[in-house]
Amino acid sequence: MLIRREKPEDAAAIAEIHRQAFAPHYADDPAVIEPPEVDLVAKLRADEAWMPTLSFVASRYDRIVGHVTLTRAGIGPFPVLALGPLGVLPGYQKSGIGSALVHAALGAADALDQPIIGLVGDPAYYSRFGFVPGSRLGITPDVADWAQHFQVRALTAYDGALTGEFRYPTPFYEL
Repeated sequence: MLIRREKPEDAAAIAEIHRQAFAPHYADDPAVIEPPEVDLVAKLRADEAWMPTLSFVASRYDRIVGHVTLTRAGIGPFPVLALGPLGVLPGYQKSGIGSALVHAALGAADALDQPIIGLVGDPAYYSRFGFVPGSRLGITPDVADWAQHFQVRALTAYDGALTGEFRYPTPFYEL
């Protein structure tokens, strides 16, 4: 497996990854034709929060099988990062690819002296990477409904005085 930066020609494969990875989550909702995560990635690429150096794919034998991205977010006036979406093709899930992508994203963010990463996701999954409920560090999501699944991961450059309301890039609110 190889983890590398996303390239422009990877866009269709990345869309297919999120289409297949997230479709089961919407199977009971006939109103959802395509998982919103597919459109989210496309909208993030066009947003000022996009950071091309922090969008990664996992490939096996020249086939792209996983994707994760980090984008610019904020806590008050301070820049931080948001993780997501993270997707792996169904046939490759539970094989360590998602974990490898998250580790690559964390390492890259830390190397760039980013202080913290926030996300809305499954606490049972993300806690293995050091994510904790945002409230433990005094950081809350700006959408109250997200609080139960909102988590943060402090990195080396984190300062405990960094508290407040976490704001995602605009495309996250258009889901």
